[in-house]
Amino acid sequence: MESKEEAVTESADHSMMMNDDGAVDTEQYLTFIMADEEYGVDILSVQEIRGWETATPIPNAPTHVKGVINLRGTIVPIVDLRQRFGIASTDYGPLTVVIVLKVEKDHKERVMGIVVDAVSDVYSLSAGMMKDAPDLGEKVSTRFLKGLATIDKKMVILLDINELLSNDEIPEMSPTEAA
Repeated sequence: MESKEEAVTESADHSMMMNDDGAVDTEQYLTFIMADEEYGVDILSVQEIRGWETATPIPNAPTHVKGVINLRGTIVPIVDLRQRFGIASTDYGPLTVVIVLKVEKDHKERVMGIVVDAVSDVYSLSAGMMKDAPDLGEKVSTRFLKGLATIDKKMVILLDINELLSNDEIPEMSPTEAA
C-alpha cells in the first residue's frame, strides 16, 4: 500500500510542468476536512493552525462570522466555513481547528481565521494536476474556487482564499470595534 506522499509524487510524475529553469513548478496546499469533503488552501497564505477557542461575537455580523479573537495584538475575524458554504452545522470538537490565513484584496493584507472540522495533509501539486472549476451556471458562484485536483482517487477542492474571504463578504474589524 502506497502512502499519500508516494501517490502525490506518482501522480505528479505523469504531469510534470517545467519552468524556464528546468525545475518542476508545484504549489503546496494545506488540506482540511469539512463534512467528509477535502478542501485545500495555498500553504503560503497559512499563518498558523490553532485549536478552537471561543470568539467574541460581533453584533450584526453575518451568521458565518463567529466573532473575533485577539491574536498577539491583532484582531482576527473568525469565519465558520461550514456556515459560509451552507453546510449543516456541527458541534465543535477536539479536532476542530482555526486556520489563520493572510488574505490579500486590492493590495491590502488582512489576517482572518477559518473554522474547519480537521486539518488533513499538505500536498505538492503541479499545474497539470489542477483542473478548472466546472461551470455550474449563473446561479452558482464558483469565483472562490481555484480548481480541483484528484489525489489518491479522491477529489480535493482548491479554494481561492482571497476571493472567499474578500472585503465584500467579511466585514473589516478595527481594534476599537472589537474591544
